[in-house]
Order: sequence, then structure tokens, then C-alpha cells
Amino acid sequence: MEFMSSENLKRVIQFGEGNFLRGFVDYFFFKLKEQNLFNGDIVVVQPIEKGMCKVLKEQDCKYNLFLRGIENGEIVEEHSNIDIISDCINPYEDFEKYLSLAKDENFRVIVSNTTESGIKFDEKDALEDKPARSFPGKLTQLLYERFKNNLGGFIILSCELIDNNGKELEKCVEKYIELWNLGDKFRKWIHEENKFCSTLVDRIVTGYPQSEIELKKLENKIGYKDLCLDTAEIFHQWVIEGDFEDELPFVKAGFNVIWTDDVGPYKKRKVRILNGAHTSMVLGARLYGLTIVRECLEDELINGFIKKCIFEEIIPTLGNSNEDIKFGKAVMERFSNPFIEHQLLSIALNSVSKFDVRVLPTILEFKEKFGNYPEALSFSLACLIKFYKGDEANDSEEIISFIRENNIESILSNRDFWHDDISDLIPLVQKHYTMIEEEGMGDSFKYIVGKGQ
Repeated sequence: MEFMSSENLKRVIQFGEGNFLRGFVDYFFFKLKEQNLFNGDIVVVQPIEKGMCKVLKEQDCKYNLFLRGIENGEIVEEHSNIDIISDCINPYEDFEKYLSLAKDENFRVIVSNTTESGIKFDEKDALEDKPARSFPGKLTQLLYERFKNNLGGFIILSCELIDNNGKELEKCVEKYIELWNLGDKFRKWIHEENKFCSTLVDRIVTGYPQSEIELKKLENKIGYKDLCLDTAEIFHQWVIEGDFEDELPFVKAGFNVIWTDDVGPYKKRKVRILNGAHTSMVLGARLYGLTIVRECLEDELINGFIKKCIFEEIIPTLGNSNEDIKFGKAVMERFSNPFIEHQLLSIALNSVSKFDVRVLPTILEFKEKFGNYPEALSFSLACLIKFYKGDEANDSEEIISFIRENNIESILSNRDFWHDDISDLIPLVQKHYTMIEEEGMGDSFKYIVGKGQ
């Protein structure tokens, strides 16, 4: 992919070549270029020793992306042949080529998704390493080379799924400046010439089709075998701290991108509505006999339970804004996506810690706001306990053993599980738990869904 020099030319360095970035960020830039809103390309850096660079390069860094889902009640499918990546560099094999990226003044943006464990400081890293082992170490090496060449800094967009991802990455770079004695001038350049943007990303990227039938169907559409073929849902949202719309006109291109001073409220909405609905629904639905998320939407009873959780308990606690309601409706469509086989047991992994972060805060805030506990979400806590007393729970042995060996009062009094005093919930959860044992899951769901109607 050749590009003529231009003062408008902007290039992107991307740490990570996995399914998510190729189904999310690369698609965004590909569409920007299609609309003549971006004059540039992406150079991918493989952040770990074993990755997909070799496979990508064998395909001239091109791949097919299929977006599939439900939008405004209609099934939507979109196919793109993504050709926005111009090169893929493995710094473990060619460190000098990697460092040379710092010398190209047209590089303006750095994007990363190196998994939740990627943004970590490693004191064993050295400036002389080729390359440093950690992603922040590699990044600091690149930034220092940029500084030595007297060039401007970057817009750095962190997509890792941790809180304050941009700020945490900047803290790691600070630690390397200290560890490697890189000096105050470089530190000043880091803060004045670079913007570390925390971001929130939201799109389910299902990646390379695992089903042989589905794979054959997609390969028949493109007419050849694509080892980097990627699939994802239609829905997307990217919330970015800062405002670089002039340089990166995502909103102008029609994307659901939000430039903001604070990612926090958007993170709260996603965790409470999307993740909270998953966590509150999954264990009861599994006890009821379902296996995948889509079945939950197809079952009238469980569908009603999810709606009650989202629209009568979670969203009112958040404030019941139009944006909250719109997001809740989008979640219902995403859960019913006919192209995604999302296993309930996969979501059920480590449900105690998930419930503590995703659901319990809503229960407590609902009580504070409305004077009583939310019926459906409290019922989901009883479902969690019932599920963990069975043989399908997947969590630490310590957590599973404790729940199996103790009663409701002891479980809800365990401050290692719940980081609030929730002893006031004991009578309600005990009532729900007894109902499940005596009436069964079907009649219990009917009671909860019909409560107050």
C-alpha cells in the first residue's frame, strides 16, 4: 500500500493484531478512508513473541470482516475486505524496523489492545532490550526514540479492558523513565507532546468462525480461504477521553464514537446494563435448563425477567435517561443476535466477583433511591447461591466450598465475597431461595416476572 506525502497524511501504529482490533479499530479507519476522511494506513506491531504477523503478511495484511446482528429489529449483515493495514512488524525479529517507526513524522496515532494483563510495569525490562518484554516497556522505547529525533508526540488510544487504561499506561511509562534514567526533558516531552486517552470499547468480536458449517458458508461468499477472517456483531461504541474529532472524524463518518472528558459514566452504564443483565440472568436461566443467551431471549419467561431487570430495576437506578433506555434496547437486540452462540456456562465463570461488581451496587442503590430492594435482581442472588450449590459452578475452590457448606445468612455475611454490608438482604434472598427449592425455577420466574402486575 503506497501513500504520497501530504501534510494531511496521518498514520497509525497499532499494538496488537488480534480479532478485536481487526474487528473494531481497523474497521473504523478503513471506513474513514472509504469516505475520504482519513489519508493514511495502519502499521501493526506484534506485542508478544508469538502472534499473527506472519499469517497477516502472507495475506498482504488483508482480511475479510463480517458484521452480523440485529439493528432496529432487522437482521443486518455487512461484509468488508479490510485493506487498511500496510505492514505488520514483529519487534522480536526486527527490532530496528520497529524503532524506525519513531522516525516517521506522519505517524500520529497509537492504538493498543494487549489484553487486560498487557498494561503492566516490569522492573526487569531494560532500555537496551530488543525489545523490552512488556508492552509499556516497548512503548517507552519507541517514544524515547521519537523524542531523540525531535519529532512531535502521539494521540495514544488504549483499548485494554481495565479502568483508566490510558492513565495506567502513562503511569507505566513514567516508571520506565525513572527506571531507565531518561531525564526530565523526556518526561516533559511525554506530558506536553502526547495525550494518553482512556477509552471504553464495546463490541462483541466473535473472531474466526469455530463452526465448520459457518466457516464454509463465509468462505463460499468470498471465494477463497482467509486465515485471518474475522466476525463481529453490528453494534459498536467507542468512548474516548479527549476530543480529536478534527484529526480523527469518527463522528462525522457516522460511528457511535463519543469524545468526552470522563469515560466513567459510560463505563458505569455498560457495566450496570450490559454486564449486569448478563450476570443477573445467566445462572437462573441455566438452572431453568437453557444453554445459550439467545435462547433466553426466545423464551417468553426469561425474556420477561431480563426486561424487568434492565428496564424496571437497573435503568431507573441510573436515572432513566433516554440514553440509558436506548442502550438497554440495544442490549436486548445484542442478546438476541442469531449469529452468536454465547454459552451461559461461559458467562457464569467467576460469578461471585462479577455479581459483586456488576449487580450488587445496583441493588444497594435501588434500595437507597426507592426504599425497597429490587425484586428481580435480589432473586438473581438467590439463583447464584442455588447454582453454586450444584455441580456446574466454575470459580475458585474456596468460594465454591464455602457456598456449598454454608447457609444463606453466612454466605451473605461473608465480606470477602461482598464488599458491602448486605446482611439486610438476608430475609428477601432466603425467601427467594426457599421458593426456588419448593416451587422450582419455572414457577419462581413466573412469580418474579408477574410481581406487581
